Amino acid sequence: MTGIGLRQKAARLRRAYAPHEHRPLGGYLAAMGTYAGVTGAIAGLVKVTGRPVPERPAPADVVLLSIATHKLSRLLSKDAVTSPLRAPFTRYDHPIGSGEVMEQVRDSGSSTRHAIGELLSCPFCLAVWVATGLTGGLVLAPRLTRLVATALTAVAASDFLQMAYATAQQAAEGGHDDD
Repeated sequence: MTGIGLRQKAARLRRAYAPHEHRPLGGYLAAMGTYAGVTGAIAGLVKVTGRPVPERPAPADVVLLSIATHKLSRLLSKDAVTSPLRAPFTRYDHPIGSGEVMEQVRDSGSSTRHAIGELLSCPFCLAVWVATGLTGGLVLAPRLTRLVATALTAVAASDFLQMAYATAQQAAEGGHDDD
């Protein structure tokens, strides 16, 4: 099949999939290919270094990496300070509180830019990549990965404590209004 025939089939598939909306299937395919490549590289490094892969991860590691994944995904996808990383692929919309921002994906006609923008601005989407990296790190450099994950987990716990403190403070101030 020629390149032109393949492009025509891909265009027909895009139109059939989402006839009333632009969906960057080519960009998604590139992102999936990149993810597969990164995962393959991690697996290759594990094999080359001879690191043992645990048959079953320790429950404490699962909890630690879960919380660290949550925090790092939010930091990368929503934190105002990390917006320069997303700026080539997103456009600032408005603040959403607690140092986070809402951004819109740039749709400049590039399906790859659009897909990367969606990935970088979505903590749920980014969590897959972060968890894969942390899990690979747990096999390749367990002490360092646990240290980094512990710091991220401490920040996540601190965030919840800050929110609880602010809520308690608002409740206490609200109680004085009746006096």
